Amino acid sequence: MPQGTLTSSDHPQASTVPIQIPPLSQPTSVQLSLVVPTYNEASSICSLIRQLCAHLDKILPGAYELIVVDDNSPDYTAKVAQELQEEFPQLQVICRDHERGLATAVLRGWQAARGEVLGVMDGDLQHPPEIVLKLWPAIQEGVDLVVGSRYAESGGVSHWNLGRRLVSRGAQWIGLMLLPGVFRRVSDPLSGLFLVRRQAIAGIPLSPKGYKLLVEVLARGRVKTIAEVGYIFQERQNGESKIQLQTCLQYLHHLIALRFSLGQVGSFLRFSMVGLSGTFVDMTLLYLFHDPRNLGWDLAISKLIASEVAILNNFLWNDLWTFRHVTRLQPGLWNRLQRLVKFNVICLIGLLLNSLLLILLSERLGIHYLLANLIAIGIVVFWNFYLNAKLSWRVAAPRSDAHGSQS
Repeated sequence: MPQGTLTSSDHPQASTVPIQIPPLSQPTSVQLSLVVPTYNEASSICSLIRQLCAHLDKILPGAYELIVVDDNSPDYTAKVAQELQEEFPQLQVICRDHERGLATAVLRGWQAARGEVLGVMDGDLQHPPEIVLKLWPAIQEGVDLVVGSRYAESGGVSHWNLGRRLVSRGAQWIGLMLLPGVFRRVSDPLSGLFLVRRQAIAGIPLSPKGYKLLVEVLARGRVKTIAEVGYIFQERQNGESKIQLQTCLQYLHHLIALRFSLGQVGSFLRFSMVGLSGTFVDMTLLYLFHDPRNLGWDLAISKLIASEVAILNNFLWNDLWTFRHVTRLQPGLWNRLQRLVKFNVICLIGLLLNSLLLILLSERLGIHYLLANLIAIGIVVFWNFYLNAKLSWRVAAPRSDAHGSQS
């Protein structure tokens, strides 16, 4: 361990224990604490530190600190950064021995920070260092959060191929489906470049998983006002991308955990129980219609009929039980028919996906059709719940009549 480098080895289970950022206990002269999480960034960290300090010296002379948090990189990134501390006294280096993960690295840096505003920037120069000259003025205007966005005006990506663009947009679409209230707040909720006021997150237990800390801040923080600054995301100059299958699974896990923690757990459990009854109806009718020992109908036709009956079964139970807190506010046959139409449309779209998966798994991959059908049903269950919760059984705002009274 290089001399003068702080170590963080007190939280071996940080991935499962929520992390809280403490409020400032006394006034401070440090206005901005910018954290740079690193892993194998020895080739770029010196250039990044020099550029950042040069820019920040112009706008915040003597009023900022730069905190590098390294996960004990094999290429000695922490040692390389620590060797610059004499030249840049505002630089702090933390090397973690027992923790891993970009988001928790940022939070550990924020825990050690002294600034009124907390920020994060990647250590691989994919975020242009000069962007701080645009982010800080936005904070000075009084917003709680300013996000560096690839999708805001003047933003973009440098040389991404079509596949990478589709993956990025696909991840954002999944987030919109599971957490629409969070993902609609900014154009780039998956950004790793942002500044946030300490008071907006201080004392709040944060439990990010993987890389996407901004989603956690938007979902749990006391963030009322937001600004966005467009920037061009650069290609990695050295090293390799850290995005792997595990990263994608962590992202999905994070979204689902946030969805449950933000409410609707009881509704989802009831919806799932109703779904089980619909699955029984679907599987039973599919067997009766398709099995050669019974009617022996075509698989696609059998599936469509069985699923439509199951949809009607599920609607009645959901309307009378799962979302009864909504239906009590919207009584009457007309309202129920409207909910039925919305429910049926959403489920039919899910049914189309279900049917395509059934045919793919059964006829192309050779999985038994009943098992393939069960797998397909499981894949579309989240689609059906979240879309129906937002559309079919949405709590409508009170409407005013011509005289201004609320109905």
